[in-house]
Amino acid sequence: MKHAMLWLCLCAMGPGAFAAQRFTLDSPQLSANAPIAMAHVYTRCGGQNVSPQLRWHDPPAGTRSFAVTVFDPDAPGGGFWHWIAFDIAVGAHGLNAGAGAPHSGNAPGDTVQLRNGFGEVGYSGPCPPPGKPHRYVFTVYALDVPELGVSGDASPETALAAIRKHALAQASLTARFGR
Repeated sequence: MKHAMLWLCLCAMGPGAFAAQRFTLDSPQLSANAPIAMAHVYTRCGGQNVSPQLRWHDPPAGTRSFAVTVFDPDAPGGGFWHWIAFDIAVGAHGLNAGAGAPHSGNAPGDTVQLRNGFGEVGYSGPCPPPGKPHRYVFTVYALDVPELGVSGDASPETALAAIRKHALAQASLTARFGR
């Protein structure tokens, strides 16, 4: 009888009860493989340089913080970092538009933002050379630590090594920009 009761309880959970969670990233301001709006483009290319709103869903069990990166894999020299932010509190379900402006109050409290490829702290939007549009990969990482233990003046390589070491899962959204 015990076994029958267990079976009934499991069935009562529904058919998707044991489906694997899928960690996802979306944005009301970005669409997959679509052009990035001028609001999110770097000022040197005529934009307003506002980081887009990002939302993530279904982080894996054990997540204790998040990190966000934006990378242009099409840039000369093997790629270009537009944003690296980490120590984003576990209670965050995304980042507000403008969170890439350090000390603006748009990012959760203790979020650390590194210098990007332009040498500026925080988000700097797309600004590729004229020609073929570039891809911009927005990625959120679910991390197994509440703090990465990396300082705000660390190199991108140091921060990314720590992010990869502690990543439980990642989700990406790729958009494009060209001029």
